[in-house]
Amino acid sequence: MSEIHLPTSYHLKSRVTGNEFEDKNWILEAAGEPTPSLLSSVYDMPRLDVKDNRFGIYQFADWLPIHRILEGSSAPVTYKSERFGDLLGLQNLYITFSGYWPEKGALMRTCSFKETEAYSVCARMRPEQDHILVVASAGNTARAFARVCSDNKIPLLLSVPFDTIDALWFDAPLNDCVTLISPPPGSDYYDAIHLSNLVCQLEGFIPEGGAKNIARRDGMATTVLSATTFIGQIPDSYFQAVGSGTGAIAAWEANQRLIEDGRFGNHKMKLHLSQNLPFEPITAAWDAGSRDIFFMDDQLAREQVMQIDAKVLSNRKPPYSLVGGLYDALADTDGTMVSMTNEEAAEAALLFEVNEGIDIHPAAAIATASLMKAVRENQVQPDEVVMLNITGGGEERFRKESGVLHYLKPALVIRTEVTFAELEDEIRRII
Repeated sequence: MSEIHLPTSYHLKSRVTGNEFEDKNWILEAAGEPTPSLLSSVYDMPRLDVKDNRFGIYQFADWLPIHRILEGSSAPVTYKSERFGDLLGLQNLYITFSGYWPEKGALMRTCSFKETEAYSVCARMRPEQDHILVVASAGNTARAFARVCSDNKIPLLLSVPFDTIDALWFDAPLNDCVTLISPPPGSDYYDAIHLSNLVCQLEGFIPEGGAKNIARRDGMATTVLSATTFIGQIPDSYFQAVGSGTGAIAAWEANQRLIEDGRFGNHKMKLHLSQNLPFEPITAAWDAGSRDIFFMDDQLAREQVMQIDAKVLSNRKPPYSLVGGLYDALADTDGTMVSMTNEEAAEAALLFEVNEGIDIHPAAAIATASLMKAVRENQVQPDEVVMLNITGGGEERFRKESGVLHYLKPALVIRTEVTFAELEDEIRRII
């Protein structure tokens, strides 16, 4: 296998105007363009050269916008399912697993595919960059960024709802370069985003950018790169649960690059995406044929979030309507959206663990339940090549093997109605 040459050779492109430009100064969107859109990364390597496993996620470095290699990464692992595939009557069910499962070669210490984002985003930061990275999260993303930034001494400020900070567990204490702030109990992911946006107005802080960050999407796209290079072809159908939908957008973009590669087929895999009832803003908009997410009352949204088991799927303002967003991805692939209950997800998680031998996260259970529903309703044919994106798993096993866990506590719990001046004073006090 070849070595990695840094920095990766790529440029950025506007999906609206087609304008191309260099990636300088942490660009998250095209300046001066009237229509909101996601930028695309265009790599000089038209064919993907997969590196050795010892590089972790950076085995896919040809299609990652990176300037350095960080320590400790693990790539998603794909394998062909036997028992669960047989149970569902699927001849070609491939599972792409991100989490902790040593026997499969999956060694993500935070047990979530959010590590693919963190290792890509943080490697996009040039070593000389001296700003503090700001990340808003409902849980898993924060845990991944905290672990990666702590291990690699990258200053980080996290904004996570107080009610989900129990997701911030670690097998070792974090470096003090990582700081956590939270909106108060009863708040949700949207409130955490609001606080993070305020912090990013302060000098010395930069937003991670969410779906607008090409490194986040291209990092998540490694799930599809793993599956396709393992199978030898682009899957026919793709199943994933979504909160923001960024992972599904990334899958769609990876599909386009793989078509251009030319070795894996020229078809578009159908996106089968799912949410957790009763919180289903994306499903509701898609079923109504709307390009826009419908208005959600703040209190009702918070109540619905409290009812779902898959808290990481609770994004009220996903990148759905903008050009290159989730609506376009679903429309281009003739995709589907469904919503599954907590009970359906719990049943799916149990069946998966019994048949595959590993526990999975609630969001991955939602995706698994949606696959089971699609099979029941004949939306998937027995001979289709199906990719099930298990976005997190092995946490129960990891916790048992790790023994004592360490939890990150907020340095600051602050009300969402805080003024900018008050917030600045509090942030300067703790950092």
